[in-house]
Amino acid sequence: MNTTTSSSQLSGFQKAQRIVKKARIGICGVAGSGKTLSALKIACGIGAKIALVDTENNSSVLYADRIDFDVLNIEPPFEIDKYIKAIHQAEAAGYDVLILDSISHAWAGEGGLLDTQGKLADGGMNSFTAWRKLTPQHNAFIEAMIRSKVHLIATMRSKMDYVVETNEKGKSVPKKVGLAPIQREGLDYEFDVVFDLDLNHNAQSTK
Repeated sequence: MNTTTSSSQLSGFQKAQRIVKKARIGICGVAGSGKTLSALKIACGIGAKIALVDTENNSSVLYADRIDFDVLNIEPPFEIDKYIKAIHQAEAAGYDVLILDSISHAWAGEGGLLDTQGKLADGGMNSFTAWRKLTPQHNAFIEAMIRSKVHLIATMRSKMDYVVETNEKGKSVPKKVGLAPIQREGLDYEFDVVFDLDLNHNAQSTK
């Protein structure tokens, strides 16, 4: 009896084929750079039925006369479970695109992971144990985003700093610049495309 089996039969590898997948887009910028409107305009180019999760005190409705979308407001505390629940609700409702505006609150806002970690530490839990408790929540949030059945756009606030530049008159003037997004380091790796916006509403693709 011949018991020889080819390596291809054992490995389980298959011929790779290009597929159409849902977009994962990150938009970063300082206050006033146009993250919300940019996210809505990009969403219009992706799908017709748009949902937006608003953590910015209902500020997205300022654009309701220009773009057709449904909104869900999230109030503090900005717990991870609220975001995950909103993603699942958008999937169940059949939206084409979901905008999370913004996910910085889930990290650094009231009730976000940094805030919760601080409270656990204040309660006597050491820092390492606190993060070991909270990291699975952040991982679950990432999984919900990258495995969502809808196109997803997430905005992130950028840390702001000032640099001194010389203007056209030769005078030194301060200029606002955006630094790293306010989220856990490395989160940008989870997106297909990442845009950085400046205060002139120009976008630079950093990924």
